[in-house]
Amino acid sequence: MMHHATKFPAQESYHNLRITSLKKTRGTFTLFVDKMEIHSPGIYGLIGPNGCGKSTLAKIISGILPQDSGKVETPLDCRDITMITQKPYIMDDTVFSNLAYPLLLRGIKNYKDLCDENLKKAGLFERRKQQARMLSGGEKQKLALLRAMIFNPKLIILDEAMTELDMDSLDMFETMVLQRQKQTPIVWIIISHQLAHIKRLCDSIFFMTDGHIEAEGSVKELINSSNPTVRRYLKHEIFEV
Repeated sequence: MMHHATKFPAQESYHNLRITSLKKTRGTFTLFVDKMEIHSPGIYGLIGPNGCGKSTLAKIISGILPQDSGKVETPLDCRDITMITQKPYIMDDTVFSNLAYPLLLRGIKNYKDLCDENLKKAGLFERRKQQARMLSGGEKQKLALLRAMIFNPKLIILDEAMTELDMDSLDMFETMVLQRQKQTPIVWIIISHQLAHIKRLCDSIFFMTDGHIEAEGSVKELINSSNPTVRRYLKHEIFEV
């Protein structure tokens, strides 16, 4: 169980995530989320200007950071959740071993076949015996994305996790996310400044500014929002519905 989270009763859907009166101060910055709720599987965007608290909120949800006060309520424990950052942690081992690690932790017996299958999809099979830290930035992101999805978690948080992918790789992973979601619906929280990317993937969006959630809704609702802060953020983006 995440040390800072409260578990829902067993009958609650595992998709539920409820945040209330969440506060976290880091230096001169204070994150305060009065209320944030997710009740169903889906792909949720978390957008907003630099320094508004997106990554801090994501780390609290994932259990990496404790909050100072408030509640994070979820039926999930740390084995159900994974988070990938822009510069993902890569173990000092081979590409194959990095990908196999979460499967071995969970005692999954056919881990070799699963790893080979995923490495082939991402074009990394020929590099499976290579030291993973020798990969390029984009290849490390590919490996981290595969590693996040391979053990079938119930909540995946992507924090600028596709920024270094080339267009072909970005298309491939967007397709993988959408296919995975169709087969086994879970909760995804995607943080990105690439709003076209958010539009292609997300069912709903949370917009943050100055440490709090300013607005939420569908892509169309945010584009058509009367909120001046949201409109200023989106105005330079060709983001038509």
